[in-house]
Amino acid sequence: MIAITGATGHLGQLVIEKLLTSVNPQEIVAIVRNPAKAQALSDKGVLVRSGDYNDSAALALALQGVEKLLLISSSEVGQRTSQHRNVIEAAKAAGVKLIAYTSLLHADTSPLGLAAEHVETEAMLAASGIPTVLLRNGWYTENYLASVPPALEHGVFIGSAGKGAIASAPRTDYADAAARVLTLDDQGGKIYELAGDEAWTLSELCATLSTLSGKNVAYQDLPEADFAAALVGAGLPEGFAALLADSDAGAAKGGLFDDSHQLSALLGRPTTPLIDSLKAVV
Repeated sequence: MIAITGATGHLGQLVIEKLLTSVNPQEIVAIVRNPAKAQALSDKGVLVRSGDYNDSAALALALQGVEKLLLISSSEVGQRTSQHRNVIEAAKAAGVKLIAYTSLLHADTSPLGLAAEHVETEAMLAASGIPTVLLRNGWYTENYLASVPPALEHGVFIGSAGKGAIASAPRTDYADAAARVLTLDDQGGKIYELAGDEAWTLSELCATLSTLSGKNVAYQDLPEADFAAALVGAGLPEGFAALLADSDAGAAKGGLFDDSHQLSALLGRPTTPLIDSLKAVV
């Protein structure tokens, strides 16, 4: 059986959707915090089991009979290391034979503050003795799409990425790659640096946005602290605003760039270009 943690999250649902095209639903285990929110998965024949990142014992029960586990990184930044430790310990207790983990692009050398907990998790996985495959995901294109409506309204797209190249892909591309890895043999020990085929800067995003919308949208590059303050002013919590600003600053240092095309190689097709994602929101 193949299990997916965080199965009702955006990525988890997409992975399961892809798996269902080639795997019997009774061989897929959706591990969720609240089974009541997973009725749609149950209706498709997927096995839904209760499991919270903070409850190692419950996770061990949820993982009984599971051979492969997709550990989707927790959304609770700052608590990820302890939560992931619970999942890894539970997987070991349940006899899981392979863990695929959604890490961060070039986590071991990344300038992004987000990398720290991924590096710690990768180290725990290495020490666990469980064969592991690292899915080092690059940036989701969706991370910038929420900024499109206000940019169109005000004619300005703000950020701190400078001229940093961002090799993004939409979440569905990363989900398809994860599903592919989970259905392949001999994946233990592999590290995939996953990113979009075509990199772009925020200035180039604005140029594409201007062309699609017929409105002039300019990119305004801000110091990291000013960008974080602007995000707080727009209503984001301080911690999340600081995280986004740090990630943008990391992009300026090359932290979101990769040109190895490992994602498209896994998919067997080109990754989805930025313009296609923008068309969906313009």
